[in-house]
Amino acid sequence: MSQLRLIAEDAADLAIIAAAAQDALVRMGDVSFDPKARRFTAMISRFRWETAGETGPFERASAALAFESVLGVKSRRVRRDAEALASVLSIAFSPGETPPGGAVSLMLAGGGEIVLDVECLDALLLDLGPKWPTPRRPDHEV
Repeated sequence: MSQLRLIAEDAADLAIIAAAAQDALVRMGDVSFDPKARRFTAMISRFRWETAGETGPFERASAALAFESVLGVKSRRVRRDAEALASVLSIAFSPGETPPGGAVSLMLAGGGEIVLDVECLDALLLDLGPKWPTPRRPDHEV
């Protein structure tokens, strides 16, 4: 299967990106916000749900997750250590008082959250390189 290239301009589109990014691993040193460009980016190691069966083989791929038109970023319960790893549980959009603005929430395992205040929803998920095998399939029941 080819590499993913997904864009989101509304909550329904973002739900597709969220499904593809679920259980992605992110190193906090690979998360950045450029206030001048109004861009938030995260380099992630994405579990390839679209190819995973119940028994494998399982794969991960390097991907970029980016949001444009970001006015500000807040976080809670997120380790600031550049080497800290987090797992993405979900990504959701909440409309603001003045459409098309709102907030994008990235929920992380362990209760961490990164909230982006966005002028409008403009997101991208792009696989960047080769895939590699991983021994485990994420299991939310365990």
